[in-house]
Amino acid sequence: MACCWSAENATKAYLRAVNMGRRGKEPGVAEFISAIAAGNNAQLMVMTCAKIVGSTALALVAAARQTGGRVVCILNSIDHFEASKCALRNYGDCISFVIGDAKKLLNDYRNADFVLIDCNITDHKTVLKAAQEGAKHGGSALIVGYNALRRGPAGCSSSIEGFRTYFLPIGEGLLVIRKGEHKKGDDGVNPRKRSHWVVKIDKWTGEEHVFRINSPFPKDINA
Repeated sequence: MACCWSAENATKAYLRAVNMGRRGKEPGVAEFISAIAAGNNAQLMVMTCAKIVGSTALALVAAARQTGGRVVCILNSIDHFEASKCALRNYGDCISFVIGDAKKLLNDYRNADFVLIDCNITDHKTVLKAAQEGAKHGGSALIVGYNALRRGPAGCSSSIEGFRTYFLPIGEGLLVIRKGEHKKGDDGVNPRKRSHWVVKIDKWTGEEHVFRINSPFPKDINA
């Protein structure tokens, strides 16, 4: 079961995800997903994919290696399974694959600590609601939807009673859903509590330094 936030886990998983991805690529949504999952000490991470898994799957593998957890991926086709195993290469055995309807299968993972959902999946709103129902009755999962930008906050909005939704314009859009009553006028962002991830490259050693700043107006950090 996930517990309090671990900045150390988040940072290490973030860097691990960067190293597992394409070198030279600017850190993006996959690395942030890895940091969120590991930072929350997730032990059981469940994800759904519209088609073939990609960098987001590697992000959870990186997080699982940091927390000692495991990753389950729900696919809707055996064809996607074979292609996904090939795409992951050496990391294919790090994920347990399940084939079937995500709406139904999520009910089997009510104790998941972290649920990642591809918003391009068929009937994504129902899938998001199924994840919330599972968290409501089984655990305290943090639910994240990716590829949400095209649909926009309204297109992906599917919060049920007792949950709050946050839309983050990172990558192709992230939808973060967690337990907590939604207060009138609250858009999910408190400028006084907003945190920032800052990545700096040491120009002399080439080392990457990642900082998480809990400040509305972060100052420049010199590596």
